[in-house]
Amino acid sequence: MGWVRGEMIGYGSFGTVNLVLPKTGFSKSPSMAVKRCETHNSASLRNEKQVLDQLGSCPEIIRCLGDDYSVEDCGRFYNLFLEYADKGSLADHVQRNGGRLVESDVKRFAKSILRGLNFVHSKGFVHCDVKLQNVLLFGNGDVKLADFGLAKRNGEKQGRFEIRGTPLNMAPESINGNVYDFPVDIWALGCVVVEMFTGKPAWDLKQGSNMADLLIKIGVGDELPGIPGELSEEGNGFLGKCFSRDPNKRWTAEMLLAHPFMAADDDDPSTSSQCYFEEISESPRCPFDFPDWVSSDESSSGENSSIDSWALDRIRELACDEAPNWSVCGSWISLR
Repeated sequence: MGWVRGEMIGYGSFGTVNLVLPKTGFSKSPSMAVKRCETHNSASLRNEKQVLDQLGSCPEIIRCLGDDYSVEDCGRFYNLFLEYADKGSLADHVQRNGGRLVESDVKRFAKSILRGLNFVHSKGFVHCDVKLQNVLLFGNGDVKLADFGLAKRNGEKQGRFEIRGTPLNMAPESINGNVYDFPVDIWALGCVVVEMFTGKPAWDLKQGSNMADLLIKIGVGDELPGIPGELSEEGNGFLGKCFSRDPNKRWTAEMLLAHPFMAADDDDPSTSSQCYFEEISESPRCPFDFPDWVSSDESSSGENSSIDSWALDRIRELACDEAPNWSVCGSWISLR
């Protein structure tokens, strides 16, 4: 495939995200994006490619359109091609809507994320980094889970110092015992629901707060993330199933899809104008043949004295000065 790198639309610890355009017959509406990084630093992108290939097709999962290598003056690069989400991320959408969404829209987005997670889990994988920035939106109303660079097989053991995910969305067992199995995605989903509804992280992290103290609270305290008082009774019950500190008591994605909060009548597009953005006038016949878009106006005791030395070591690993740059790690940051 002959292609040229277009405008940069994001970046992360892995490298950059650019629009992709064909060398000939430039299209007004790009159909692909490319995540690229230098080959020696491409482990995360290559893992994403392998996971997406093994997952296969799902309407709620970002599609991988191939990969290749390129040589430029500054070195050799690995390129991962993905379908282009023309409406950006769910984080962008929340910000555009005043920092919070109405409950009907929270339900709709949560259901799409759950469907994606249910599919991922059915294939034996854990996403490990569910957050607003990793949910992408499309002009035809599609909502898709993206960024599988940290994904892993459920039950697969990992090194003691291997950290996956974003601390504010990490489950207690991940902080305490370096465990990343299916239930961690459900805990993170609960955090996403709270953030959609309030515009703020599920944990109250004030400016200047000590991250180590917060991680201790998440990992070994008995406190739970704050549940918005304005949320319906069904919404409160739904979050209660996500925020069980015992991962064995946390509901699965399949169980949560049957929860009253995910009521079937929310599938009616007429119940919300927020999630369906634009209509495609005709179907594309090839990756670059897209028409113009049509606009439309276990509870822990919580006693610090009982924390074993291994738990404190774990907290230090997560809170040390040499930790990854969480503000960009594994995420797409919009520049437009």
